[in-house]
Amino acid sequence: MTEAIIAVEHVSKRVQDSSGELTILHDIDFSLAAQESAAIVGASGSGKSTLLAIIAGLDTPSEGTVRLAGIDLFGLDEDARAAVRAERVGFVFQSFQLMGNLTALENVMLPLELQGRGDARAAATEMLVRVGLGERLGHYPKLLSGGEQQRVALARAFVVKPALLLADEPTGSLDFATGEKVMELMFELNREQGTTLVLVTHDRAIAARCDRQVRIEAGQLTSS
Repeated sequence: MTEAIIAVEHVSKRVQDSSGELTILHDIDFSLAAQESAAIVGASGSGKSTLLAIIAGLDTPSEGTVRLAGIDLFGLDEDARAAVRAERVGFVFQSFQLMGNLTALENVMLPLELQGRGDARAAATEMLVRVGLGERLGHYPKLLSGGEQQRVALARAFVVKPALLLADEPTGSLDFATGEKVMELMFELNREQGTTLVLVTHDRAIAARCDRQVRIEAGQLTSS
């Protein structure tokens, strides 16, 4: 049996609000093999983005844990979790999350430089050419269209060749045609690099392209 690259083990998340304790996630338990793709689906407010943040180690569960390639993320302190993310995880967000004061090339170089890579400029240039932005290397995000900004975000995520790519509504800010092109590119890059992909989406067509669908309803896992 293929070893799980991600194992979500009985994860629950509770928070306090003015009315008392609110359960956002309850006993979520599933695993994904290397190179598998999964869509986390469910209604707004069902806990999808919270689950993705916990898988990334950006939010902490009230109970349970997440193992990334066998590493217990919540057995580590915040600095160690950040180091694991930097080495093994790529992110793509609905709002792109590009650094506005950096060019497209500098945005893609950033995670490589944080790793101390001496070939950051060459590797970032190659990846931007791969996503069709070879003529936009020196452009700042404000000079790029939404689709171009998301392609820069894809280049930044994949340039480190992550074991795991996490995407939160990656086409949510794009029109349909542009979103289709971005998703096709994401799946192409995912196949090329053999990355495990976990994405949150409301789009049934995008979810259907994944190997599995992890459905969350009112904070509970109903299918995986």
